[in-house]
This record gives sequence, structure tokens and C-alpha cells, in this order.
Amino acid sequence: LEVSGQYACFTRPEMKVERVSYDVITPSAARAIFDAILWKPAISWHVKRIEVLAPIRWISVRRNEVGKVASPRSGPIIIEDDRQQRAGLFLRDVAYRVHADLEFIAERDLGANALKYQEMFERRARRGQCVNQPYLGCREFAAAFRLVEDSGVEPSPLAETRDLGFMLHDLDFSNPAAPQPRFFRAKLESGVVQVPAWD
Repeated sequence: LEVSGQYACFTRPEMKVERVSYDVITPSAARAIFDAILWKPAISWHVKRIEVLAPIRWISVRRNEVGKVASPRSGPIIIEDDRQQRAGLFLRDVAYRVHADLEFIAERDLGANALKYQEMFERRARRGQCVNQPYLGCREFAAAFRLVEDSGVEPSPLAETRDLGFMLHDLDFSNPAAPQPRFFRAKLESGVVQVPAWD
């Protein structure tokens, strides 16, 4: 898929309160875009490669956020009383080409095969259909997407190499009661981040 958007924020967990983005899309955010187009219990997406197509550019924004969650017990939220101003360092004008493998889990759909789901995904991506609107890290940053039919005729990734440090790979749900984040050492090489296998 090629995904793009005006703004993006792939939040670094070590920054706590202030939202500061990683330099590029994380594998978990990229997987979520594939899930937004086609999610079924019998399939799982594994992001293998991320190509950065646009220069990495930043924008600093101050936003008003509400400091509590609405619930029947707490009553209404009075914005003036619960407003918190937060700074954010976001990406702007982003574009990525994301490569992912579809894993078919046969025991979850005994009468089907991987090709059925692959064709279903390609049909939906080609038409621009999705289960829910894909986004770039934060729900307010909607992502545009298109299916890459022939990667040989697409533009080359950004000609840049840099160390990206430790990046979130995804959450490990082997213990559903306490999912754990898993990280990997990311490097942008000639505009490409190679994502290691989960294991």
C-alpha cells in the first residue's frame, strides 16, 4: 500500500505527556492501516518493509485536550475546568509505501484459503474501501491509501540514511491481561526501514 496524509503522529512512549512522533511510521501503525482495510479473525498482517517517499518534515502544535474521561458517575465535562494545553511535535506531508505479508490461520476458517483473503484485500484496497477510516497514528490524522499494483514503476524512496533508534514493533498479546510493548533497533537505509520478523 501507499499511504499518505497531511499530518501524522506515531507517539514515542518515552515522552509521557507531550506527544512527540517517531521519524517514520511504526510497524504497528502500518499494520493498523492494513487491518482498517480488511480485518478478519482468520488473517494476520506482518509488516516487512517501510519505504519513506516524502522528506521527513516536522510541525510543532499546541493543542487543547480534556483532562478526564466522561462517565455516568462523573457527570458532564466542563471544558473550561478540565482543559489542558499540550505541545506536540508531529510529522507533516508524509507518504510511505508499506509492504506486508498476509498470514492465513487455517483453523479459524476451515473452508477457505489465503488466496481468498488476498483477493478480497486487493479488491477492497483498489476501490478505496475500508472497515474504518485508516489513520496516521492519531485518529484525527486520516490516511489516504492506494494499492500499489506494480512496484517497479513507482518512484524511488527518499535517498536518506539515518539511525532511528529503538522503535515500537507492536504489542505482544501472548498474555492478554497484560500486553507488553516490543521494540526493535530501526535504521533508515536509502529511504527504507526493514522490519524484523516478530520472532
